[in-house]
Amino acid sequence: MLQTPSGGAGSGTAARDSGLMSIGTVLNALRDEFPEVTISKIRFLESEGLIEPQRTPSGYRKFSARDVERLAHVLRMQRDHYLPLKVIREHLDAMERGEAVPLPVVGRQRTSEECQERSAAPTVARVGRAELLAAADIGEGELQEWESYGLIAPLADGAYDAEAVTVAALVAELGRFGIEPRHLRVMKGAADREAGLVDQVVAPLKRHRNPQTRALAEARTKELAALTVKLHAALVKSALGVSLP
Repeated sequence: MLQTPSGGAGSGTAARDSGLMSIGTVLNALRDEFPEVTISKIRFLESEGLIEPQRTPSGYRKFSARDVERLAHVLRMQRDHYLPLKVIREHLDAMERGEAVPLPVVGRQRTSEECQERSAAPTVARVGRAELLAAADIGEGELQEWESYGLIAPLADGAYDAEAVTVAALVAELGRFGIEPRHLRVMKGAADREAGLVDQVVAPLKRHRNPQTRALAEARTKELAALTVKLHAALVKSALGVSLP
């Protein structure tokens, strides 16, 4: 069950604004169920018309408990049913009009055997160039510069995977501290080498024709990726002599 902050002591901005929450508070409320959600993702869903938070006179977003529940519903439909945002928006709008609408089904339902086979090559969430620019709140010139340094690259069809939004948001955030894209090439190089190491470990499993073995390769890749990210973070913290949450 999604937990939203109460209006009691310690609820900070939410309490002062009669139960309205900042985007950071919303992010914390969603993280237990959706650990991969980011502020950029929330902003992107807003830009697509899935949620409509209120705005303060200074432009800050303020979310109601109803906004948070709707946002959680959108994220569940994406995660569990792989529905396009347009379909999700139409479904939610129909529900709000009081219509009894079944959950949309896109394409033929997959059998359990097909799902096992697909786990070795999962569907990658894609965003268009305009969507990426809007989600990361950047301009065309910035994106072109980042692409020239290899920090972001489009897929074969010209779209971008969902992680590109996260990368773009982080590059922009680092830029606020004077860290330019050219400085980040060393990070990209390190990430590529780490990914290559993981690929070497799981390559024998990926070559198997057995769907279950390929599914194991996917699970092993995710496990190793999580471990390498943790190790990388620990090494950076150790080198800097800092302790982070």
